[in-house]
Amino acid sequence: MTTLNDIHFKDKCALIRVDFNVPLDGQMNVSDATRIDAALPTILKVLKDGGRCVLMSHLGRPKGVDASCSLEHIIPALGEALGFAPKFCSSTVGPDAQKAVELLNNGEVLLLENLRFHDEETKGTESFAKQLSLLGDIYVNDAFGTAHREHASTAVVAKFFPDAKCFGLLLAKEIDSIAQVMEHGKKPVTAILGGAKVSSKITIIDNILGPIDHLIIGGGMAYTFIKAQGGSIGDSLVETDKLDLALSILKRAKEYNVMVHLPVDTLVADAFSENAQTAIFPIGEIPEGWMGLDIGPKTRDYFAKIVADSKTILWNGPVGVFEMPTFAEGTKSLGKAIASATESGAFSLVGGGDSVAAVKQFNLTGQMSYVSTGGGAMLESLEGKVLPGVAAVLD
Repeated sequence: MTTLNDIHFKDKCALIRVDFNVPLDGQMNVSDATRIDAALPTILKVLKDGGRCVLMSHLGRPKGVDASCSLEHIIPALGEALGFAPKFCSSTVGPDAQKAVELLNNGEVLLLENLRFHDEETKGTESFAKQLSLLGDIYVNDAFGTAHREHASTAVVAKFFPDAKCFGLLLAKEIDSIAQVMEHGKKPVTAILGGAKVSSKITIIDNILGPIDHLIIGGGMAYTFIKAQGGSIGDSLVETDKLDLALSILKRAKEYNVMVHLPVDTLVADAFSENAQTAIFPIGEIPEGWMGLDIGPKTRDYFAKIVADSKTILWNGPVGVFEMPTFAEGTKSLGKAIASATESGAFSLVGGGDSVAAVKQFNLTGQMSYVSTGGGAMLESLEGKVLPGVAAVLD
């Protein structure tokens, strides 16, 4: 695959699809610049080569032009990250955008207005993609977070750069990190899946049984597996229509010689509240009136030992309601175990919105091998799907 490092950008204009869909506070200031910072290596490489950058992104889900979703709001944060003021164009395509690009000098950065102010972006309209293609010499896709969308700026515009397209450093790293788990991970390979529902993870489980050795299941989805095996789960979250599915997953895992690890004890509460009464019960002996909201201390030790013996670790989904401090210890301890294994030489990949939020909350981001920037794209990659934004650059 062709990456940014395979191209020299001297006197070239790089049209870069970035993912600047960042959160804004009440004063329209960027409250989390993680995605801006993640795009910096790609932008700075182009500038160091002696080229210039035209950045295109979406922000929010506007219905047409919406001032609250203008990318002009992120100019201060982008400038702070770059160390100099970028230019902004209030148009996305057309004469004004083309003029702004013509006036751009090597070493400068231009940010275009929100792609999604145009319906043609999400519809993947070819004529809109062609207009975008007029704004650069080389197309660079560095937006993993939207690589699973068949949008004009991700899956269509690349066709207008048949011999001048590549992956940005961030997107290339995402692809490599997933491959390191799914294709050539050092064994033993452990996948940790959490979250609320088995149904949302079934395709991932189907696809990862081949390359993994251990499957740790936590979070709300664990109670469906426990109930399917005859356990009592009280008022815990359960998908009663997925009990047979849970049993079939356990059967398939056995056929693949994958060891499945479920919680052995659980921290329960008498209400879904930070101030609820709590207790600890064996996972299959939860009384009525109590719901499991985190893994218990024995499970924390059990999971930590499996992680410590792993050489490759995939983490997708928390194992408790970590947003509430009372029920955060399980997810926090798991994160620390993964960080410790990583320090000892394991490769760890964290993906999915809640898992990423957890490692940020517990200040563990820098202690993981890689933390994915794309929630939906990460999930679809793990499901074995070819992402349109990736295929377009490979084509």
